[in-house]
Amino acid sequence: MTFLDLERLSQIDPSTFQSQKPYPWINPGGLLTEEGYRRLREALPDVSELAPDFGRHRMHGQRSHDRFSLEYSDELDVDDAWKEFASELRDQPYRDFLSRMLGVRRFGLNFHWHYTPNGCSVSPHCDARRKLGSHIFYLNTEDDWDPAWGGETLVLDDGGEFRRNTAPQFDDFTQVMPSRTVGNHSFLFAQTTHSWHGVREIRCPKDRLRKVFIVVVNRHSPIVRARRWFRKMPTWY
Repeated sequence: MTFLDLERLSQIDPSTFQSQKPYPWINPGGLLTEEGYRRLREALPDVSELAPDFGRHRMHGQRSHDRFSLEYSDELDVDDAWKEFASELRDQPYRDFLSRMLGVRRFGLNFHWHYTPNGCSVSPHCDARRKLGSHIFYLNTEDDWDPAWGGETLVLDDGGEFRRNTAPQFDDFTQVMPSRTVGNHSFLFAQTTHSWHGVREIRCPKDRLRKVFIVVVNRHSPIVRARRWFRKMPTWY
């Protein structure tokens, strides 16, 4: 089975992405094949397999980003569909796509799932400098999610005013642009000094979860690789 629609990827214009304001971002539909998207949704890990990540201290006074999280690795006991998808993401066609969009040749990738319940949010922030960008694949459809509940990734325009080590609120931004997150949509953006984004507090039934799978594009750096290696070591190391 093929998960990525390579023809659709090839149609995305890098110059359009890179010239987007207030920073490079795009919110395309259909980057996954119809059958691939259906299969990944059917094979999603159960929330019991994810670790609770709530109330974690964030620098600069920003509110915690509360959710359930699971970092992907090939050793995880997950459905083969996800392992095949991860393999496609590591393969050259998708790497070439990221290279065109982000204007870099060498980078590392890691992947994780986030499931977000009612009452949680992602406060406005810029990602860490070690990241070149992120590609968020949205995994809710109209069958299990009402857009009125929220969950949109918001592109936040600060007019170049806020330092990344501050904690502005959503209403402090001059423009707030929501992405489409229901159905086979994704959201790719580049990390910059003003790539502010977030998710307002979700208001959904208690038995529902906002589900995403995120591809993180990391700078090619020995220091970054070393940090990731040490995080995988046993706690007694």
